[in-house]
Amino acid sequence: MKPRERMVRTLEFQPVDRAPRDLWALLGVTRLRTDEYRDLVAQYPPDMTYAGNIYGPSTRARGTPGQVGTYVDAWGCVMQVAEPGVIGEVKEALLDDDSAVAKYQPPWEILREADLSQVNANCAASDCFMRGATHVRPFERAQFLRGTEKLLLDMAYGTREFDILIQRLHEFFLEDIALWCKTDADCISFMDDWGTQTSLIISPDMWRTLFKPLYKEYCDLIRGAGKKVFFHSDGYITPIIEDLIEIGVDALNSQLFCQDIEEIGRCFSGRITFWGEIDRQSILPFGTPEDVRAAVRRVRRALDHGRGGVVAQCEWGNKDPKENIAAVFEAWLEPLESVLTDPAGEACG
Repeated sequence: MKPRERMVRTLEFQPVDRAPRDLWALLGVTRLRTDEYRDLVAQYPPDMTYAGNIYGPSTRARGTPGQVGTYVDAWGCVMQVAEPGVIGEVKEALLDDDSAVAKYQPPWEILREADLSQVNANCAASDCFMRGATHVRPFERAQFLRGTEKLLLDMAYGTREFDILIQRLHEFFLEDIALWCKTDADCISFMDDWGTQTSLIISPDMWRTLFKPLYKEYCDLIRGAGKKVFFHSDGYITPIIEDLIEIGVDALNSQLFCQDIEEIGRCFSGRITFWGEIDRQSILPFGTPEDVRAAVRRVRRALDHGRGGVVAQCEWGNKDPKENIAAVFEAWLEPLESVLTDPAGEACG
């Protein structure tokens, strides 16, 4: 089975020869552990990959992401990097002053100067399922620009600053998605990290009022172009999974091990594709290969019913042993019957 066919059948809940593979690797792996990364990808070739970059140059970007120190991203946010190979974080919000919000403009130049040709060439040259990765992350980008504390206060009090900023971001993100819809990418992804370890950052009702309508517009635009919708969020997000299904998300990448995996399987299997993942906070960095295989088996018992709907995805952190990442993909190749009848596993429904 070809990679693209394998992925499409998975998303449509049809049987496949094996779960499609997708590996995310942090900069510290691809830049500093290049040989290990190449060896593992050669051993377990991915079925899905990035379609490439469409964006033009930014007039605000300075420095190099992933290097210790600071750099400025395309939006003008100063990112501080404490260790090599990570994206860094914002320490001083660009729009901390209320008066700065109305004057701020997103980096429209990166959309005006976008070039779709390389993405289309990549798609034509590959039999992998190709993912278009957008800048779309309204909650996170608003935090980067406004600061988390001030943004949450804006949301709680319904300030004018929040309305201005979120509408400006939304207009930019719609145009971003519209450009990707013109490419040959098979799916288009967007993201926001909504969960803590145990709950949503805001109430489900506030999320449904402020952000669900934005997300629905993104999904409608993507699906209207005949492409699949992929969404990522870290943390505990169980209360909004039903909403994500309702608005048309096809594949969800979330931290399953922050949630009740078995309950998620009972409620949502066969209704949305689970695009990974395996516990990258504890098991991948600190566990043994057998711990990793046991974690994959748990996910499969809950979510893998032999009818698609699951992607063998994991994120390779900078300090994760290569053997643990290999163990993820080894365990996804085990016969499903042996996984479901594993006496060490929990009862499956």
